[in-house]
Amino acid sequence: MKKGLTRLLKPGARLVSVAIFLLIPISALAQWSPSNYGSTGLPQQNIYYIIRGVVWWTLSIFGFFAVIGFVISGIMYLTAAGDEEQQKKAKKQMYWSITGVIVGLMGLVILYAVDRMLNVYSYF
Repeated sequence: MKKGLTRLLKPGARLVSVAIFLLIPISALAQWSPSNYGSTGLPQQNIYYIIRGVVWWTLSIFGFFAVIGFVISGIMYLTAAGDEEQQKKAKKQMYWSITGVIVGLMGLVILYAVDRMLNVYSYF
């Protein structure tokens, strides 16, 4: 009878010890520290500046890939070695890369124009 009871208690004791081991650190998370009071890790700026930063990074990445496409199409054109099909493909890719650079620059100009119009020092 004693062996059967011990066998039943061992898994329960293991479960309780694992639960205690996992749940004790949670009490440390409940501690209040005045040093990080009010600190959420979120930006403290106006939503305008956050959107402007996102648009700036998006346009920067877009422009970077457009310039990379332009370089790759230039290399394709130089290595075509008289192959008409390869030259047409490289010219088409170069056309769309230049179009991408122009669209990216237009987006940047629009961003700066809107920025100037919304700020106090508007020149428009």
